[in-house]
Amino acid sequence: VQLQASGGGLVQAGGSLRLACAASGRTFINMGWFRQAPGSEREFVAAVRRSGHTYYAESVKGRFTISRDNAKNSVTLQMTNLKPEDTADYYCTGGDGVLSAIRSASTYHNWGQGTLVTVSS
Repeated sequence: VQLQASGGGLVQAGGSLRLACAASGRTFINMGWFRQAPGSEREFVAAVRRSGHTYYAESVKGRFTISRDNAKNSVTLQMTNLKPEDTADYYCTGGDGVLSAIRSASTYHNWGQGTLVTVSS
């Protein structure tokens, strides 16, 4: 099982970036993104169920949009109005956890490599 993330980079505050993640080897009920800034724990960003229902952290709601293509076994994260506090390594993930735990990193067992997003002020 592999998840391959791409799309990170350097952007000015207020700018946009699009992250993409392609999974192979199996499909997942939940696909999502977490992020981890230096010295901080990995935190939930957004997730999407196979049904298409989406879930967001309060800090990104209204600015980030997650979507998935079940046929291509992929997930994307469109990030707009980026802020310096969005700077982090972003990790895509897939899992089959229950809905009540969709924001918990411990319920995901398949992770892609991090892709760095840096937002300058």
